[in-house]
Amino acid sequence: MDTTDRRQHLRDILKHLILEPTGFTPEHAANGLHSIMRGEASDAQMGGFLTALRLRGVDQQPEMIAALASEMLSNALIPVLETDTQSREDFGVIADIVGTGGDGWNTFNISTTSSLVAAAAGLRVAKHGSRASSSNCGSADLLESLGCNLSVITPSDVAELLQEHRFCFLFSSTFHPSMRYLAKTRRELGFPTPFNVLGPLTNPVRPSRAVIGVHSKSLGPVMAQALNILGRRNYAVVCGDENLDEISIAGVTHVWHIDKLGKIAYYTIQPSDFGVACHPLSAASGSSLAENQATLKRLLTNTMTDQDYAIRDFVLVNTGFLLYVSGIAQTMKEGADIARKTLESGKTMQLLDGFAQATQKLQAQESTN
Repeated sequence: MDTTDRRQHLRDILKHLILEPTGFTPEHAANGLHSIMRGEASDAQMGGFLTALRLRGVDQQPEMIAALASEMLSNALIPVLETDTQSREDFGVIADIVGTGGDGWNTFNISTTSSLVAAAAGLRVAKHGSRASSSNCGSADLLESLGCNLSVITPSDVAELLQEHRFCFLFSSTFHPSMRYLAKTRRELGFPTPFNVLGPLTNPVRPSRAVIGVHSKSLGPVMAQALNILGRRNYAVVCGDENLDEISIAGVTHVWHIDKLGKIAYYTIQPSDFGVACHPLSAASGSSLAENQATLKRLLTNTMTDQDYAIRDFVLVNTGFLLYVSGIAQTMKEGADIARKTLESGKTMQLLDGFAQATQKLQAQESTN
């Protein structure tokens, strides 16, 4: 009999969490999630588990967050990054730029745009995301509105898309199917739970570089420590001084940078480090899906209006930092310069069109099977 079948049921885990909270360990948390992802738990048990985790402050404990993320990944659909001509190592650096959401600022889709620009600049980007939950327009919503059929991308498609287009989108619902058991409960609870911060930690590709935005400064060191426990290196956790889950265009951003040896360095950066002017966040706010789509098209086709330059600069600092963390640029300013030239060249629009066409081809193939 498989040993995983002998792990505790959520009912027993929940009893431990409520009655003996001081003895509740990361292993208990992982076992509770394991029970949920096997479809064993009732709605009441799942609601109780999420509520108890929240009250216990598990989202502020790096060991607990790492245990939950590790369990999620162990049940995810993992892409095999191999083709007939390439191995995982041949792909070189694979990166992601992603935020936790929940910061309340409702800015334009900066990380989505930055991932496209970085890919057009030569970095391979595996973007892990979903539809909107805490904003008006999520990464998947925006890309789908531009002709990308994201739901058809399966683990077997990822390697070829990264090889041919240097960009792939991993829809969280496709690659984490077992999390469907929690979806209804999370929606009905109506308050954040520790699972709100797990998305950036659970990219199934396990990128070798990443910039991860968090919605509050207090979460920054916690997230960095959780990443360290998971063995991630050359990752940077960022939080704008306004409690923004991206690098701020308005002023100071806090950074917790994990180096190749696992040492976490804290420092601050600002737009001037990228050779970019400051703008108020209100000048870079997001709007409806239709308006965000129009803004992105103007950015990628060099037809910007005066109101678009703040968003353009917002994209430059975030893309520039990702290129810096990933080793494409030697300085943050060089990263922003590369990003600017890439946008002006039209390469980002070409990349997006190519990726969209590839997903449409996958959709056509699926329809004929």
